[in-house]
Amino acid sequence: MKIIVPMAGIGSRLRPHTLTIPKPLTVIAGKPIVQRLVEDIAGVVNQKIEEIAFIIGPIAKGFPSDTREKLLSIAEELGAKGSVYVQEEALGTAHAIQCAKDSLSGPCVVAFADTLFKADFTLDATADGAIWVKQVEDPSAFGVVKLKDGYITDFVEKPKEFVSDLAIIGIYYFKDGGKVKEEIQYLLDNDIKENGEYQLTNVLETLKEQGAKFIPGKVDVWMDCGKKDPTVDTNKKILEFEYEKGNNLVSENVVLEDANIIQPCYIGEDVVIRNAQVGPYVSIGKGSIIEDSEITNSLIQTNAHISNAKLDNAMIGNHAKYNGNYTSVSIGDYTELV
Repeated sequence: MKIIVPMAGIGSRLRPHTLTIPKPLTVIAGKPIVQRLVEDIAGVVNQKIEEIAFIIGPIAKGFPSDTREKLLSIAEELGAKGSVYVQEEALGTAHAIQCAKDSLSGPCVVAFADTLFKADFTLDATADGAIWVKQVEDPSAFGVVKLKDGYITDFVEKPKEFVSDLAIIGIYYFKDGGKVKEEIQYLLDNDIKENGEYQLTNVLETLKEQGAKFIPGKVDVWMDCGKKDPTVDTNKKILEFEYEKGNNLVSENVVLEDANIIQPCYIGEDVVIRNAQVGPYVSIGKGSIIEDSEITNSLIQTNAHISNAKLDNAMIGNHAKYNGNYTSVSIGDYTELV
């Protein structure tokens, strides 16, 4: 099994945090978003992951020079070969996938690195394909699928009238990645676009017309990391999941001086907490210092220095300094607000 991860978008909705780090490498409860994504996929497919191929954007458009190294390390931790491709120009979902055409063969999962999920189903790898979906209250904002006898019959993009409440979350399984590659190449060769871009939905429709049967993979929880507030909420949910599983995410060498931690929390290595209360639902990256503060439901990255603060629903970047009275803040890397 292979996993293909298009992640070339710059993540402008999560700025300022994505000015220095691509969104999929933003750390949630101690792990980058993309690492949590591929780990969750590996659990659902229940097969050995042979290769993970990442499609990133060019360094000139905001991707740090060490991005490739970090992604290869994530693949290695899962015991898989890592491959990194570059999408030089944003020309749609199908175009992004085709950038990894050298890795697109055999059974594979295509997962766009914009979301995390939790599911308790096991993928039926004998199906021609599967599309991860989540029941939503307002389907008009999503692409949705229609079902009949357990199979997907239609793909409908942002329906104005109700046709289904099963929203496509951006994760797909294909039994034959080579066939997907052929159909994408047909789009490119014949310049078949939707709204100026080469879209994966066109490929899905073609495969369905050729007889491929797609099944839904229904997820229990769909977590968004597109903007600051949903990202902080996703951090909260991940901490809840880890705590319910009995996982302690507080490092052994945390220094506590007249301080208290209320679980669930993630506290990285070499964190110092003085005269402060942290938690619940707080993640603090390694090397950070928290002083004279009260922090709940917040996401703080590495080497931050927080003092005299009362934070809730806050997101603080790497190496940031914050000393103030604001509660719900969003501060990027190397920012000082003192």
